[in-house]
Amino acid sequence: MTDSMRHKRGGLYFEDFEVGAVIAHRLTRTVTQMDNMLFSNMTLNPQPLHIDAHFCATETEWGRPLMNSLFTLGLMIGISVNDTTVGTTIGNLGMTDVVFPAPLFEGDTIACTTEIVAKRESRSRPDAGIVEFQHKAFRQDGVLVAQCRRQAFMRKRPAPATVAA
Repeated sequence: MTDSMRHKRGGLYFEDFEVGAVIAHRLTRTVTQMDNMLFSNMTLNPQPLHIDAHFCATETEWGRPLMNSLFTLGLMIGISVNDTTVGTTIGNLGMTDVVFPAPLFEGDTIACTTEIVAKRESRSRPDAGIVEFQHKAFRQDGVLVAQCRRQAFMRKRPAPATVAA
């Protein structure tokens, strides 16, 4: 796909998504203690599994803080945006089948993929469609740490402007 076919911000339009396509996102991210502390505090989540190193060292099987799973979910989807939906999403419709099969710790680096699992035209809006994504996040050692299905309401490509004679 040429850049001229993308939205000016870089996103793909509904028509550009091909069911079965898998996108390996270029961005990766090392997660930090600051990420964990800020996100947990901003969301008023006092869970010591995320913010109390002594608790984790003495009272958990992990021995160290786990990354907040909702931070991980948001980061996984956020990493996908530049390659898929920036400027072309009308809105998220939902997220299902969210799982965290392995832990993510401070200092781990994640890489993400997105598979296009389904799409259909909108029944109520001729200028839009619904695309279903399967997002996956992997630690630096290749272990899957998060995945979810996300349904997004996507813009269709605008009709070409006609020139008056």
